[in-house]
Amino acid sequence: MTVAKIIAVANQKGGVGKTTTTINLAACIAKAGKRVLCVDIDPQGNTTSGLGVEKDKPVYSIYNVLIDGVTIKDAIVTTVAENLHIVPSRKELAGAEIELVSVVSRETVLKNALKEVDELYDFIFIDCPPSLGLLTINSLTAAHTLLAPIQCEYYALEGISDLMNSVRLIRDRLNPELEVEGVVLTMFDVRTNLSAQVVAEVKKFFKNKVYTTIIPRSVRLGEAPSFGLPITLYDPKCAGAKAYEALAEEFLSKEF
Repeated sequence: MTVAKIIAVANQKGGVGKTTTTINLAACIAKAGKRVLCVDIDPQGNTTSGLGVEKDKPVYSIYNVLIDGVTIKDAIVTTVAENLHIVPSRKELAGAEIELVSVVSRETVLKNALKEVDELYDFIFIDCPPSLGLLTINSLTAAHTLLAPIQCEYYALEGISDLMNSVRLIRDRLNPELEVEGVVLTMFDVRTNLSAQVVAEVKKFFKNKVYTTIIPRSVRLGEAPSFGLPITLYDPKCAGAKAYEALAEEFLSKEF
């Protein structure tokens, strides 16, 4: 039995399209017939609501797995997309950073929990908070690879070195196997020179780790989460949907 590849979707800068990428890439990969699990470890819970799960409906959330010892199997719920399940987040997760401080082997709680289900899925995507607290550290310790969405704006370049420093720290101390899966350029605006400059700079820094597919700025991508739908179910013909379909294809072509 093959074991799921675990991918942490992370960037210490907020507003980079991290949750949008988690939802839509996971949904497109599930649409291609792969068994996919999303783990929403961001207290904001946007991946949870963006996949049509009401935050207060499930009996258990990722908080109960990390803090109360609930098995992760009991926290998994189905989503609006076929082949795609999620371990939801709820607002009490915001306190988990403090509660985890006193836990033995606190950095590996998520890693150990995921061992129960890693044979049930092909891919597990973890949507991380935009900071390097214990929740993100747990995610990067559990993951095989890091997928970093970077928006095509000036300040994005400042966050790259912070992100790579974090990767080095995790590799040195907790997870020597952690690799960079790839960098997804998001919110590309064809009307600006700046977007093109950022693309060039990111490619210079990450070289062949940058996906060829670039996600455009899209009103429809912004609207879809408020309807609890991935873009492929909300507006499958829009530019954003086509971009994530292409990204999923590119992602899978590197795996198989």
